[in-house]
Amino acid sequence: MNRQSLRIGKRSYLISLGTLLILMIVAGLLTMILPAGAYDRVIVDSREMIVEGSFRYIDRPSYSPLLWFIAPFEVLIAQGAAIVWVIIVFLLFIGASFTVLLRSGMVERLMDRLTARFSDKKYRLLSAVSLFFMLFGACFGVFEELIVLVPFCLILARKMGWDSLTGLGMSLLSAGIGFGAAVFNPFTLGVAQKLAGLPLYSGTPYRIAIFVTSFLIVQVFLRWYARRIEKSPKRSLVYQEDSALDEEETLSYPEGVDRALRIFALFLVCIVVVLVASFFISVLSDISFPLIAVLFLAGSLASVFIARVMPVKEVWRALVAGLLGVAPAIALILMAMSIKQIVVRGGVMDTILYAAVSKLGGMSPTTAILWIWLLVLVVNFFIGSGSAKAFLVLPILFPIVDVVGLSRQLAVQAFLFGDGFSNLLYPTNAALMIGLGFSPVGYVKWLRWELLLQLGLAALSLGWLYIGYFIGL
Repeated sequence: MNRQSLRIGKRSYLISLGTLLILMIVAGLLTMILPAGAYDRVIVDSREMIVEGSFRYIDRPSYSPLLWFIAPFEVLIAQGAAIVWVIIVFLLFIGASFTVLLRSGMVERLMDRLTARFSDKKYRLLSAVSLFFMLFGACFGVFEELIVLVPFCLILARKMGWDSLTGLGMSLLSAGIGFGAAVFNPFTLGVAQKLAGLPLYSGTPYRIAIFVTSFLIVQVFLRWYARRIEKSPKRSLVYQEDSALDEEETLSYPEGVDRALRIFALFLVCIVVVLVASFFISVLSDISFPLIAVLFLAGSLASVFIARVMPVKEVWRALVAGLLGVAPAIALILMAMSIKQIVVRGGVMDTILYAAVSKLGGMSPTTAILWIWLLVLVVNFFIGSGSAKAFLVLPILFPIVDVVGLSRQLAVQAFLFGDGFSNLLYPTNAALMIGLGFSPVGYVKWLRWELLLQLGLAALSLGWLYIGYFIGL
C-alpha cells in the first residue's frame, strides 16, 4: 500500500493463491476417499438444524475432479450466495473508499497527528487500539465489520516504526481473538447457550477471566514483536514487502484536509453506533456488514467533496484505481469459500461430522473436553460462520455430552474456543483473506508469524476448559 492506492502485494497474492489451490485439491481428494453420508435437516426459526440420530450413508454423488476447479464460480450461485456477493461488494467499496482517502492526503494527515501525539506513548497506543478491537469482538460479536479500520492500523504501525504485521496484530488479530474470547458475543455464545437451554450469558465471570488472560497474552506477543522490529527492522518477516511500499516521509497537504478529517470522523462515529446498535437490534445486525461499507464510502466521498480537497475527476479516478487495486482479492475469497462447496457437493461434509461426533460416546469427561474442542477446530475449517456451525453441530453434540457426563456450559465454552481463535488460522475464512488482502502480507508469512501465539492460545484454551471442569462450571 502507498499513498496512491490500496493494492495487494503480488508475491504474497500468488503464494496465497497457490495455498488455496492446494487446499481445494485436498478437499476434492476427500470426496474420492471418504464414503458419502447425510443427516436429515429441519428449519427452525429460519435456521437449518441437523436432526440428531438421522445420519445414514448414501450413494456417492457424481462429482468429477474438473468440477473442483469450477467450485469458486459455483459459490456465486449456490445456496448462501448472497453472503458471497455482500463480501465482494464490501471489499470493493472499502478498496475504492480508502484509495480516495489516501490520494486526498487525509490518511497521512491523520497518521502524522497520531504519531506526533503518541510518539512517547506508542505502546500505550498499541494496547489501546488492540483493546478496542478485542472488546468489539468479545462483546458485540464484531469481526468482519472491523476490517474497514485495518488499512488505517497498517499505516499507523509503520509510522510508529513497526511493520505491517504489527498493524495486522493490533487490528485483525485482536478482533479475531476478542471474538474467540467471547463475553457477550450474541452470534456464538448467545446462540450456543440458547441451543443448550442455558440462561443467556450465564458464566460471565468465568468468561471475563478468559478475556483478560487472552488480552494479556496478545499484549505480551505484540509488544515483544514490536520492540524486536524497532531494534532491528530487518528482522521483520515482511521487511522487503514494507520497504517496497515507498511511503513518503514528508508530505504537503491540500487546504481543507483537516476539515475533511472532521467530516469523515462523523461517519466513523456513525459506523461505531451501527456496530453497537446491531448488538441490540436484530434487524440491524443482519444488514450491518453492507451498511458499514456504504457509510465508509459515503464518508470518504462527502469529506473530499465538502472540504474540496480533490477535484471531481481525481476522485473518480481514485475510485476506479481502488476497485482495480483490490479486485484480485475476489479470486482468493471465491477459492476460500469453494472448499466448503467441494466437500458438500461431494457428500462428505456430514460424514466428517458424524465420524468425529460418534467417537464421543465412550469417552471420559476430561477426554471429551479435548475432543469437542478439536472437533469444532476441524469443522471451522469448512464452516466459518460461528452461528451456522452452532446450529449444525450442537444439536447432535449435546445429547452425547449429557451421556458422557460433561456439563453443557463447558461444552459451549469448548465450542467457543474451537470456533474463535482458529478464524485467524484458516485461509478459508473470508474475513482473514480480506484483511491480508489490504496488506503486503501473504498467508504463509501470516501463519508463520502468528504460530507461536496460536500455540499459546491453544494452551490457554485447554487450561481454562479444565479449570472450568474442576470448578464444576
